[in-house]
Amino acid sequence: MTNKVDDTNKQIIRELIDGRKPYSAIAEKEGITENTVRARVNKLVDEGVLSITGLVDPEKFSGIQIVIMGIKLKTLDLERKAIEFTQLRGVINAAVVTGRYDLVCQLLLNEDDGLSLLDFFKHELGKVDDVADVETFIVYQSHNLKVPYVL
Repeated sequence: MTNKVDDTNKQIIRELIDGRKPYSAIAEKEGITENTVRARVNKLVDEGVLSITGLVDPEKFSGIQIVIMGIKLKTLDLERKAIEFTQLRGVINAAVVTGRYDLVCQLLLNEDDGLSLLDFFKHELGKVDDVADVETFIVYQSHNLKVPYVL
């Protein structure tokens, strides 16, 4: 089910690009009360539309590697498999996609935290059944990439 997000909510979300921005500043800019902003943000969070979280620039951390993984499956139960992948250590997200892969996952790996790409293949990937093929894409350089620190 898709939630309709009205223009006021969209503006509030745009203002929260900096999740630390005070609700009072948003209220003043949008011409609404601070309580209205707070209530709308709380409702958006409760409905799963909005998440306010800290993200990091992976290039600022020693030893961190971002990997994008294309996965072909032996099953058509793609949604369940995507959820299973999100439970693996190091996986930031998993998406059901069109094209030559069934899923695309984004991984955050760090040898200093005991999770290299080889560790992921040896200890994590095997936890998901029905994987037919995997292709990895190591991100050497990124621009404006911020990720949750999931390790």
